[in-house]
Amino acid sequence: MTAIKAKKTRHDKRRGHGLSHESEYHHYNSIEQVLGDALAAYDITGLEICADGTVHRFDTTDKAKGNRNGWYVCPSLKVAVYGFWHTGEQHTITTGGKADPAAAAEARLAAQRAREQRDAERRQQQAKTAEQARRWWATAGAADPDHPYLAKKRLAPHGLRQRDTMLLVPLFYDGELVNLERIYPDGAKKALFGGRAKGVAGVVGKLAGAERVLIAEGWATAAALFEAMALPVLVARNADNLEAVARRLRQRLPDDVAITLAADDDRFTDGNPGATRARLAALAIEAKVLIPTFCADCQRCTDFADVALCRKECGL
Repeated sequence: MTAIKAKKTRHDKRRGHGLSHESEYHHYNSIEQVLGDALAAYDITGLEICADGTVHRFDTTDKAKGNRNGWYVCPSLKVAVYGFWHTGEQHTITTGGKADPAAAAEARLAAQRAREQRDAERRQQQAKTAEQARRWWATAGAADPDHPYLAKKRLAPHGLRQRDTMLLVPLFYDGELVNLERIYPDGAKKALFGGRAKGVAGVVGKLAGAERVLIAEGWATAAALFEAMALPVLVARNADNLEAVARRLRQRLPDDVAITLAADDDRFTDGNPGATRARLAALAIEAKVLIPTFCADCQRCTDFADVALCRKECGL
């Protein structure tokens, strides 16, 4: 936790989620003024700041409207704590001079209270989203094999369901349905709002009795691998979730069941996040990595679904 003396700040330039500003020390008349000035350096203005000792949430400017990633609490009329959940940044400010031990203790308690409140709100929202996911899944029909997304990818539905024009991919955590990924006709993908994300996964095929299990990012990649190799494939949804899914799967499966990370090869993206994250996930559980092989002059394909489609189009 960074302690910031009361000061008048002048916004200069932000780099990423960090903050660069020029400052001159200044004594304020109220903690509301201090906090308002500090938040203005992050382009957050117009808040009606309440120094009432409770945790307040607000939208940050670097995320979509309604994100509520920012928070503040004023445990006293001389101390305020504010931060941003998505970056982990947290600051303590006072009305003037160096914070005394009592103020520092107040700030620590306030920050802890903010974290506990946020965790409670997140659990409540996750439970609400899980209920919605189960309701949608129960009332949805079988996916249309001619759905535009499936037709474009030349893949069978493999147990997907459909609500209106949306394909529904069930996402599980500890064996329970907790969220749904919606796939739209144009290929756009979006999970239900507020649902559990880290460690959740879909599955193409059946895990029971499998001697080898694959983990891939997207559903189409998982479906293409299942069709080609007849092995169950977990759907992690994105590269950042690969390690969490891999660790949970390793804990749940017998030791003699092999796990392989089927990586996306994001060769046209700086840092190749697909291959990089897959290798890290494999290292975490001592697994192998499978990388797609492309044609020598290919400038389009990046994953196993692309390769499968390319071969079908070429009649291979």
